[in-house]
Amino acid sequence: MLTARQIAAVVGPALDEDAPWGDLTSSAFVPASAYATAALVSRVDGILSGIEVFAAAFTLTDDGCDVEITVADGSRIAPGDTLATVRGPARAVLTSERVGLNFAQRMSGIATLTRRYVDAVAGTRARIVDTRKTTPGLRALERQAVRDGGGHNHRYSLSDAVMLKDNHLGIITADGTPLTEALRRAKARLPHTTHVEVEVDRVDQIAPVLAAGVDTIMLDNFSLDDLRRGVDLIGERATVEASGGVSLDTVRAIAETGVDVISVGALTHSAPALDLGLDLVVDTR
Repeated sequence: MLTARQIAAVVGPALDEDAPWGDLTSSAFVPASAYATAALVSRVDGILSGIEVFAAAFTLTDDGCDVEITVADGSRIAPGDTLATVRGPARAVLTSERVGLNFAQRMSGIATLTRRYVDAVAGTRARIVDTRKTTPGLRALERQAVRDGGGHNHRYSLSDAVMLKDNHLGIITADGTPLTEALRRAKARLPHTTHVEVEVDRVDQIAPVLAAGVDTIMLDNFSLDDLRRGVDLIGERATVEASGGVSLDTVRAIAETGVDVISVGALTHSAPALDLGLDLVVDTR
């Protein structure tokens, strides 16, 4: 789960970006004594994510704001559902609303798209995972949204695990070293706890990669027939990941080939924002 520190590290700069010298409109036209109540309401069906991030936009702006969360992240939501209620100084509520909405809409859009992929492969062994195709600076939030949608996370960063792609393989074998030997040499330099994944784009690459004792083999842009061949060749000797050409139209057929993992960049780079609104009323206290 996201920590308060992670949330503040993202929301704080977002608030500074949106109101670097304060909210000119609210400070000029809204009385300092005015209070407001606002309801976060869903306009569509979807999966909620980012409700704590939404709340932080208000409480970091003014600790006099109170946010009552009524729906938890990961929940299915429908048009008209009230997800949270904000109460506090009207200036603070107005200053914070766009930042709070932006995060909640973005994260809920990712969670909603992720759930569609997860539902599409239900009953198979495949798990849906994200990729590093995230918005710079927002990875922690977008990865949480994937989890809220029922998906799983791939490696968080380049520092977490080894993943050799075609460019890496081309470089380490450029001197004529056989692929298996090159992989074994590199593995010998790693801590024994380090997970090693290798991407292949042809069936004939599988055997030499498997012989090196890697943990995961990614079958990149394989046809369905070649995915099935790859699964049979690898057996249970490594985790089998499929990637490339994955869409809601193709993911079920990919899952039915028997792969263990399907990585989907679209979860974070192409998810549309979910339509949420903030309905505000003036508090006459």
